[in-house]
Amino acid sequence: MKVRTLTNQTVKVPDLGGAAEVEVIEISVAVGDEVSIDESIIVVESDKASMDIPCPAAGKVTAISVAEGSMVKEGDALLELEISESGAVTSAPEPAQSVTSESALVIASEASAQDAPSVIANDQTASTAPATAKESVVVPDLGGADKVELIELMVAVGDRINEGDGIVLMESDKASMELPSPAGGVITVLHVNEGDSLAEGDKVAELEVMVTNAQPLMPVVDNTEAAAEPITPEPETFKPSTSVLVSSSTASPATSKTPTSSNVDAGHTQTGDDRRRKTDVYAGPAVRKLARKLGVDLSRVKSSGPRGRLAKEDLHNYVKKLVSSPDSMGGAIPKVPEVDFSQFGEIVTEPMSKLHKITAANMHRSWMNVPHVTQFDDADITELEAFRQTLKDEMAEREIKITPVSFLMKAVAAALETNRAFNASLSSDGESIIYKQYVHIGMAVDTPAGLMVPVLRDVNKKGIWQLSEEIRELADKAKHRKLKPNEMQGGCFTVSSLGGIGGTGFTPIVNTPEVGILGVSKLVVKPVFQNGEFVPRKMLPLSLSYDHRAVNGGDAGRFMTEIAANLADVRRLLL
Repeated sequence: MKVRTLTNQTVKVPDLGGAAEVEVIEISVAVGDEVSIDESIIVVESDKASMDIPCPAAGKVTAISVAEGSMVKEGDALLELEISESGAVTSAPEPAQSVTSESALVIASEASAQDAPSVIANDQTASTAPATAKESVVVPDLGGADKVELIELMVAVGDRINEGDGIVLMESDKASMELPSPAGGVITVLHVNEGDSLAEGDKVAELEVMVTNAQPLMPVVDNTEAAAEPITPEPETFKPSTSVLVSSSTASPATSKTPTSSNVDAGHTQTGDDRRRKTDVYAGPAVRKLARKLGVDLSRVKSSGPRGRLAKEDLHNYVKKLVSSPDSMGGAIPKVPEVDFSQFGEIVTEPMSKLHKITAANMHRSWMNVPHVTQFDDADITELEAFRQTLKDEMAEREIKITPVSFLMKAVAAALETNRAFNASLSSDGESIIYKQYVHIGMAVDTPAGLMVPVLRDVNKKGIWQLSEEIRELADKAKHRKLKPNEMQGGCFTVSSLGGIGGTGFTPIVNTPEVGILGVSKLVVKPVFQNGEFVPRKMLPLSLSYDHRAVNGGDAGRFMTEIAANLADVRRLLL
């Protein structure tokens, strides 16, 4: 049986998933390039998503019909492809008449009835293909947060993933979380980009999943010609979200396009040397729209994205720089001069993580807005440690470890109940003080990704065993970046312990809008004068920082004294 090979094909814009038009943001190939199956040839972008269009077959690019920055819609021609022998598309038996554009993509199941005996061998069973279903992946319950920022796309269109694999990484002001895949399958569409702000219910991706029932591709037909050879259709190579339309070389002029002066920049033909030539600023529609609203000339904005692409963050940083410059504000904090450290020796430059940047910004904001005062004291926890040692057997039995932090939380909670100046926050206008009738305490946790502060709720109402278990669970979640946004919110006060690391004291920065934070350093044995002699006592260094707008020195002194007394004699916590 004769098999016809398509030599020239027009690659068109595939289904855009509902978008009317998209922008060509990158042309990944040039005229004359040899491309393989599924190799990215064009990258397009809508307001909220970008998509790679893969090559449908191996071949040579003979013409490019678009330029970077062009707006295209479904069905528009992108480029012309000369198919190599290895990339040939198998068609049905060639009829007598010439092939038209409608017959470019031929599947064996479309063979005419008179040709059927030559397609299926005698008694051969039908070919089958697994059926698929589409499933939308949406943003789940955010645990109280209104919106989160997408900080990392963990998959790409065409990726095959398993159930539970991370799709995107989202982050609020204080927490980050992965969005897991609800099922195994292939990513067909991504509706989001890094930097997007997402709310509960927003679509993130489309997933093509396999279903158990399979449908036959064609019926079984008896064959009376023993010499006939079966033709097996080649496996489908198009990804679900980027099924490229192809037309044959004999297509009519209405369906076959080549580059002209009207669809390529001023008649410019793309080549290997100039395929990345920029005729405009490299930015997506969403960034351009924001720039128009802000009245910003994008040509003045420094880019940080891949291949010099402008991101929304670049635009925000540019505007911040303008409003904080001496020319626009009449004076600002002088900047630290930039230094080329490489002139002194070898250096390594690494980008800060998103969490690190957020922490740095929060600390800087707090330090600039809060008049800090820090005072120091030592708490004698000799008796506390002796009591804790008596609980070792019970700890092993319950499989719960009690650390001094559990007692510290209870001591702070009791002090917050009797010293309401620390269980408060200033209103945003600075005209009122808000006193809280609950006691939630934040716990600073050192993680590989940076500092995180999960919040223990209603500490004053819980016992040591329950607190110890919750401390362990929240610390473990923080280290594995599994904390939900609501587990990082609502704190009245923060405890930051460096006891396991070392140091004799430090000045912690208040975690606004809270008004106080307690720093805890390493336990040390000191000689203490008691009953006419020096005796060794286990002393715990404490550092209390507070917002002097809301808390005065007398409040702080009483607060610190009560914490130290509660730690020195834990029986006081029962009063």
